[in-house]
Amino acid sequence: MTKIRPLKRFGQNYLADDNILRKIAEEINPSRGDLLVEIGPGLGALTKFLYERVDNLIAVEIDTRVIENLFLKFPELRLITSDILEFDIKGLSVEKRSKVRIVGNIPYNLTSPILFKMIENNNYINDAVLMVQFEVAQRINAKRGIKDYGILAVIIQYFADVELCFKVSPNVFYPKPKVFSAVIHLHFKDNNLLPEEKQFFIKVVKAAFGNRRKTLKNSLSNSIFANLNFEGSGIDLSLRAEQLSIDDFLKLTKFTYEKSQLSNN
Repeated sequence: MTKIRPLKRFGQNYLADDNILRKIAEEINPSRGDLLVEIGPGLGALTKFLYERVDNLIAVEIDTRVIENLFLKFPELRLITSDILEFDIKGLSVEKRSKVRIVGNIPYNLTSPILFKMIENNNYINDAVLMVQFEVAQRINAKRGIKDYGILAVIIQYFADVELCFKVSPNVFYPKPKVFSAVIHLHFKDNNLLPEEKQFFIKVVKAAFGNRRKTLKNSLSNSIFANLNFEGSGIDLSLRAEQLSIDDFLKLTKFTYEKSQLSNN
C-alpha cells in the first residue's frame, strides 16, 4: 500500500523503535484475559507486540487511512474507528464485566483531554500506560512544594498512583518531535466521590491554582467560588496552592461542596 505519512492535525508522531515499543508492551504486560484498549494504533507498531498476548484487544483509531492495513496485519483485531474522546469506556467495561486497561502513544495535543476522560471513567479503568511529553510526565508526577506541582499533579495523583517509567528520545519518532517524551504508568484507585463531588474536586483544584503566586484566599476570591466564605474550612488560607497536600484539597472540596449545597437549598 501507499506509504502513509503522519498527519499534523491528528498530532501523529509514529514511534519506530522496536526496543521502546517492546518496553511499553512489557510495562503494560497484559494477561490473556485482560480487556486492553490501544489508543491510536496507527501503522500497528505497538499492536504487533500486544496482538498475540491478549484475547480482548480493542484498537481505537481516528485515522481511516490506516484501517485497511491494520485489518490485513491483524485480522482478529477489534478495530473501532472513533475519536478516543468519544469512545465509551464505561459501556465497554460494563459489557465485558471487566475494568479496562489502556495503552498508547497518544497525541500530545490531546494529552489533557485524554487524561480527564480517564478521570471521568476512573472507576472503570484498571491502569494506563501512555507515552506523553517528558515535561508533562514531570508535572503529573510532581510532589507538593516544587515548581511542577500544580493542577495536573493534584488531580491525577488523587485518582491514580503515578509511575514515571522511562524517558524517550525524539530520535525514535517519525517525524521527530522537538521535545523529549516519557512513558508513564497510571494505576487507577477506587474512590467514593459522587460524580458531582468529583467535578467539585476538579473545580476547587483549578480555582486554588488560578493565581498560583497568590494566597489561597486571593485565588479563591477570584474564582467561581468568590461568593463563598472559606473561613472555617480547616485550611490555612494564607498558604499558596502548591503548599497543600491532596488531603488538604479533599478537605477544601468537602467544605466547598457542603457550603454550595446549603446555598442552593
